Amino acid sequence: MIRIGILGDIGSGKSYVANSFGYPVFSADKEVSKIYKKDKKIFKKLKKKLPKYISSFPINKNQVTKAILSNKNNLKEIIKLIHKEIRKKMNLFLKKNKNKKIVILDIPLLLENKINNKKDILIFVSSKKKDIEKRLKNRKNFNVKLLNKFRKIQFTPNYKKKKSHFIIKNNFTKQSVNDSIRNILNEIL
Repeated sequence: MIRIGILGDIGSGKSYVANSFGYPVFSADKEVSKIYKKDKKIFKKLKKKLPKYISSFPINKNQVTKAILSNKNNLKEIIKLIHKEIRKKMNLFLKKNKNKKIVILDIPLLLENKINNKKDILIFVSSKKKDIEKRLKNRKNFNVKLLNKFRKIQFTPNYKKKKSHFIIKNNFTKQSVNDSIRNILNEIL
């Protein structure tokens, strides 16, 4: 099985690129949303750690946002708890898809949390800063302070780019992304 890790800045189109490959995708962001909505054990642990902010189930993202913005240590606590769960879910995904030729890992903190393997093929999604900013401002619940907190815990785009085997320039057109993916698949298969 070939594992492809998708890297890039927040809002660069990583999830779009991951889904465009046409292979099973493990999306950490989707899994986090499911955890907030369905996992009572995680809710109880978060409520115990952050009782001032996490009060009702399912966990409301606004509560999480307030916790993160009020104290930088809260983000570390949340990540510690959530990423343990994400790792378990990723391992289940990998077991379930062990016979697939390729799997895609769409995990924002793939390198930072050392979730990647040495053999993983890393692809950096590169987008123009102004395109990223425009896309982020159109997101529901966009919060520039929250965005900056997340950027502080991530490696820089330049570092991720250097670690990558391939770079996809995402100008947010289907054609250019699909052409890049086709070229990469031709090279690795």
